[in-house]
Amino acid sequence: MKLYELLENNAETSLDDIEIVSVTDDTRKIIQGSIFFCIKGEHFDGHTMAEEAVKKGAVAVVCERDLGLGELQIITENSRTLYGKVCSAWFGHPEKKLKMIGVTGTNGKTTITSVIKHILTENGHKTGLIGTIQNEIGNEVIHTDNTTPFTFDFMELLDRMVKAECEYVVMEVSSFGLVQNRTGSAHFDIALFTNLTQDHLDYHKTMEDYYQAKKILFGICDKAFINIDDEYGKRLFDVTECEKVTFSVMEEADFYSDIVKLKPNGSCFRLCNGKTSHIIKTNMVGLFNVSNTIGAIAVCLEAGIAFENIIASVMNYGGVKGRCEVIPTGRDFTVICDYAHTPDALENVLQSINEYKTHRLVCLFGCGGNRDKDKRPKMALSASKYADKLIITSDNPRDEKPEEIIKEILGGLNGVKIPFDVATDRRNAIYHALQTAEKGDIIVLAGKGHEDYQILADGRHIHFDEREVVADGLKLLDD
Repeated sequence: MKLYELLENNAETSLDDIEIVSVTDDTRKIIQGSIFFCIKGEHFDGHTMAEEAVKKGAVAVVCERDLGLGELQIITENSRTLYGKVCSAWFGHPEKKLKMIGVTGTNGKTTITSVIKHILTENGHKTGLIGTIQNEIGNEVIHTDNTTPFTFDFMELLDRMVKAECEYVVMEVSSFGLVQNRTGSAHFDIALFTNLTQDHLDYHKTMEDYYQAKKILFGICDKAFINIDDEYGKRLFDVTECEKVTFSVMEEADFYSDIVKLKPNGSCFRLCNGKTSHIIKTNMVGLFNVSNTIGAIAVCLEAGIAFENIIASVMNYGGVKGRCEVIPTGRDFTVICDYAHTPDALENVLQSINEYKTHRLVCLFGCGGNRDKDKRPKMALSASKYADKLIITSDNPRDEKPEEIIKEILGGLNGVKIPFDVATDRRNAIYHALQTAEKGDIIVLAGKGHEDYQILADGRHIHFDEREVVADGLKLLDD
């Protein structure tokens, strides 16, 4: 592709309209004829690699300051922003050929995007999905390492969806993805906000910065769907300038729930929209999933799906892996696996289960290493509000000592009267939970959810699937 065609008048250059054979911000991927983008990140500045890029064959270098490369350099105000636009152009702007639905917030993104995709697919619309657990092109499943893929990978994935004749793409849009402009030139037909609670403050530093990151999505969309049960949602509603729709489980809104009945195997509620109402039954447990379901329904109505068809699709949806997932045990106690790894998410899950428990509610959790330390004691305090017993263990310790992380978690239990056990090794902690389970107990394994690995020091990943661990632990009970 020609250089000027790629730049689309978004930058000036004295270079001839040369042929570009690849676009990258990674010197390891440079070949003869590449255009290299110098992007400054949190820990690394691509400008330091400009000369190496030229030696490897880059015929143009995009940078934010004079690097002494003469006419080879294309100076722009923001390399990251221009990279997003060029990646979009490289693939022929696939984002303009799809109906884009973006979901952002701390909790609920995976569930809402999965429900929306299910409803759209069931009603004849081939749909792509981009999210935390996996990416999907129709029925094809693709591994993912990031909630929102990096810029080039994102546009390449959208291009594949276009070629597979997808009509919609529904995606989780992370705060990282928004701040780092990973979505390039994408403009969203619909954006949905779930909630904002403490998470990722190791990156964003403050809740205000975190909110401002999420807010970016609502400046690049045509219509916003906002959960006004959340204080940040109410704030977002006040400043969002595009057309907007509200939903709630706590108060009247454009879409809101009434007469909610929560059960161990799902929920039933009346969904009100203006002067109309409908009875909705879902297999997903908890009031938070009532909220997620309402948001998904509202979006699908906007997409033109008939209400009766949406209701039928919601009723036959089985739920998301690792989101309040019941792990079969064949015993007289229940084990639930959930991804809850923030204080608010953990509290929501336990509160919902607490409403239908018949005996003890036991919560097993830890906190990730090299991440927001401030939330560790808050996790313990949130868990203690509804659990009858805690088992404190590790999560993804990374480069921190699990014992130190656990010590900081326990700081949240000062003055709180609740029984707790500590087992540093997560496998042993799960075995302990099974071995000490009583008839009627509900054991919640929180924090890992869909993940089938643990991250240890130096970035080492080891296989760790809690479904398998529970199965092994049950065998030990029989020995």
